[in-house]
Amino acid sequence: MKTKVIAGSLLAAIVLSGCENPKQAIGTLGGGALGGWAGSGIGKGRGRVVATAVGAVAGALLGGEIGRHLDSQDKKISDMNARRSLENAKSGTVSNWTNPDSGHSGTFKPTRTYERQGRYCREFVQSVRIGGKVEEAYGTACRQPDGSWEMVR
Repeated sequence: MKTKVIAGSLLAAIVLSGCENPKQAIGTLGGGALGGWAGSGIGKGRGRVVATAVGAVAGALLGGEIGRHLDSQDKKISDMNARRSLENAKSGTVSNWTNPDSGHSGTFKPTRTYERQGRYCREFVQSVRIGGKVEEAYGTACRQPDGSWEMVR
């Protein structure tokens, strides 16, 4: 049921946002997934379903707006910063990135490290600053057998 609510909410958000480019579409889907996950942790029964749907739509709209403005170099710099932080930073340590060409910047902070099903996982908070406006997202990444990190939520 929850998967259907998130999927339907994401579809509605994508249609409402009018994604015009791939960056915006990716941001919309990623933001919607994170928003739906965050909303699913609120309430019980029908209230949880509503919170999941609202979180998915809000996250999708916000993610689409961020994705619309980030260029490929911003994404590359942000991803490198995240990988370095996941691999090397102590929990609570903030690492920063800046793209001098676009003026966009952000932070990445691992907040908790734990083991799940034989893999090391790290929860984190990530921010992006575009035109003076800061947006935050929360997630979890787990180390794969090949040493890479996989986003799990």
